[in-house]
Amino acid sequence: MARELRGEGFEVGRCQARSLMQEAGIEVRRKRRFKLTTDSRHRLPVAENLLDRQFAVSAPNRVWAADITYLWTHQGWLYLAVVIDLYARRVVGWALSDRMQAPLVCEALRMALGRRRPPAGLIHHSDRGSQYAGQAYQDLLREHGLIPSMSRKGNCWDNAPVERFFGSLKRERTDLELFVTRDEARACVVDYIEMFYNSRRRHSYLDYVSPAEFEAQAIAA
Repeated sequence: MARELRGEGFEVGRCQARSLMQEAGIEVRRKRRFKLTTDSRHRLPVAENLLDRQFAVSAPNRVWAADITYLWTHQGWLYLAVVIDLYARRVVGWALSDRMQAPLVCEALRMALGRRRPPAGLIHHSDRGSQYAGQAYQDLLREHGLIPSMSRKGNCWDNAPVERFFGSLKRERTDLELFVTRDEARACVVDYIEMFYNSRRRHSYLDYVSPAEFEAQAIAA
């Protein structure tokens, strides 16, 4: 909060920001309990954990990480798949569907490939769920020269940057809403990713600039 206020031109330190939040009755939203959604009970081939929690990346399009989360609406579940470039923690591909199946994750990956056109040799990290281990997704990785890497079984910390993104999305936006339709949830998620998270949200890992600004600074340098 202090960083955001200073970015708006107010000379505010951390202690003063905390006092102002208390006066205004503003509290930090707490994280919800983690719920395991990955189904790794299959006989599909599983890739080695090449990433091995080495989340600090020196340039764009070297390492991508992917995962799926879910949102509740009165029409039922809506599933979100994302692909994040770990260099600037930028969401480079996403897809939404009422089904948590292979076409969902393939659509997110195709968006990332179309937007970034990465060189062969990029490491693609995911969990070992059937959507990512399945032939359709693995064929797509091979077609574009991407190298698969997968988390250890039941270990969400092996894909921590994507889990943090999902936590931010829910605490800062979707947990504040009660969605009647999937279309309402879809519009909310797209607005958060494209209009706020990538372009404006200050990220502590990036020294409190947005993913877009961090990439722009790297290009300028």
